[in-house]
Amino acid sequence: MPAPLRPGGPAALAAALTVWFALAAPAPAQTADPPAAPPRPAPAAPAAVGGAVTDPARSPDRATALPALDAGGAVVSLSLDDAIQIALQRAYAIRLAELDVANARAQVREAYGGLFPLVDVASSYTRNVVQANPFAGSAAGGLFGGLGAIGWLQYNEVARTDGDPATETLTLTEYNRRVLEGQQAIGFDPAAESGNPFGTDNQFLNTLSLSQPIYNGSAFAAVRGARGLVEINEAAVEQRRDETIHEARVAYYGALLAGRQAAVQRASVERSRETFEDASLLVAQGVRPVLERLNAEVDLANAETQLAQADAQASTSRDQLLLALGLPVTAPVVLESDLAPPRPALFQTVGLAAAAATALDLRPDVRQAALAVRLNEVQRDITRAAAYPRLSAFATASYSGNVPDDRTAVFAPDPRDPFTFTESSSGFFSGDYWQPSLAVGVRLGWTLFDGFQTRYRAQQDQIVIDQAQVQLEQVRNAAQLEVATAIRQLQSAQSRLGSQSQTVETAQTAFAFASARLEEGVASQVDVRVATQNLDLARLNYLQAVYDALVARSDYERATGTILPAPLDETVRPDGLRPAPPTASR
Repeated sequence: MPAPLRPGGPAALAAALTVWFALAAPAPAQTADPPAAPPRPAPAAPAAVGGAVTDPARSPDRATALPALDAGGAVVSLSLDDAIQIALQRAYAIRLAELDVANARAQVREAYGGLFPLVDVASSYTRNVVQANPFAGSAAGGLFGGLGAIGWLQYNEVARTDGDPATETLTLTEYNRRVLEGQQAIGFDPAAESGNPFGTDNQFLNTLSLSQPIYNGSAFAAVRGARGLVEINEAAVEQRRDETIHEARVAYYGALLAGRQAAVQRASVERSRETFEDASLLVAQGVRPVLERLNAEVDLANAETQLAQADAQASTSRDQLLLALGLPVTAPVVLESDLAPPRPALFQTVGLAAAAATALDLRPDVRQAALAVRLNEVQRDITRAAAYPRLSAFATASYSGNVPDDRTAVFAPDPRDPFTFTESSSGFFSGDYWQPSLAVGVRLGWTLFDGFQTRYRAQQDQIVIDQAQVQLEQVRNAAQLEVATAIRQLQSAQSRLGSQSQTVETAQTAFAFASARLEEGVASQVDVRVATQNLDLARLNYLQAVYDALVARSDYERATGTILPAPLDETVRPDGLRPAPPTASR
């Protein structure tokens, strides 16, 4: 299962809600200028949140006393942890992947339906408007037409053998005449009855069928396949979460970097303006040539141009961050965290072999590739199961009715007096018209030969399995390569961060010496300009090194499958890795 969201506390929730409900305010300016000297990595640095430093003295509840940018609306401070939580909640890729999981779980329930009893209910009504004589054109019509002669023969046989002298035998004509007189006596005219004696005007059929699979290899395999699909989609959600966290971090770090670079350029403009003012004063006093004032004026103009470019880049980076979080670029948000190097403990890594093993065990994409092999194996089992027998039990209950429109019957109640008739009428639901039935049994189906289609489909499935195994091997090798690259980048970033920090101190010392020598008159403006340029370049390189270190740490966690939405300084193990996100039992 995907890792659960780590709550950001009341501060994260309040800040996120304030961001979403304060979108009408104008965009804020960039963060305040940084100190003149960038901080050096030190164990006593403030705690890193996601690799960016926050002030530990800040109140946990940041929803109170938010600073106002202008009268148009309140400014909301956004920390890295808040940004990650917002990205996780608003990322379209995660929401779509979670819907895929829900769909796969529904498919599991659907697959289980193939193992449950199947119950069908059917009901039909037929109105026979014109009924055909089923015996028309056959010798059977003469047989049924001679039923009157059979009655005549039976009557004469009874009259001859009953021993009653009053009973006399009759000719066939006389017998038919007396029968007709008896029927007419009760108002029955057989000549008016032209219907089909073997048809029914109204036919009703109600059926209840139940079928219970006893053995069906395809249904059993389908359940396993649906479960595997759920696991694949759950791994996809985890992968989308990892990517979203990393992308949110990189975007946040990029916005911080652009803001700090603009601050460095702003400090450079201030130094260039001071240099220009000093040169103008010295030229006015006749101590320095006019050329130095002109050069200082050009340096100031160049620094102001670079500052305008840096401010524009800072605004663009901030807008890109808000876009990555799914927020309007006009949201009144300022970045709360500061761009500071990770704690020394976050540079600790395990050996390449251990890190690669961790990645192969925890990375969602590797797990997806392995599950794809299993899923294709299940598909092969489903194909092969088509050649196995299928056994099921069934039961069918029906209740049918054949109801005529004329439900009146004419008959002779006394067998010894076939010439006296009576009439009776039955109800619509009379038992004479409605009959129940019940049948139970076992059904066995087995395709003995299908032209080798099942065999060749299974061969195709095996080829797909082989392809999935090749892809799994490729993903595993790519993961190992990514881990090795991340470790090298993290080590390189740590080395460059240390050297750039020392370079900033050296550049500051050189600038201080050049300024002091200029005041003593033993140095020129050229020396000061060179020292200033070196200091600006050293600070920019230091900020870039800090950014690279933060991104490299996030790359390392993503490569090893240990990235979490929690702050980077929490739950760091002695081996340099954080615990894997909790997963539910499959």
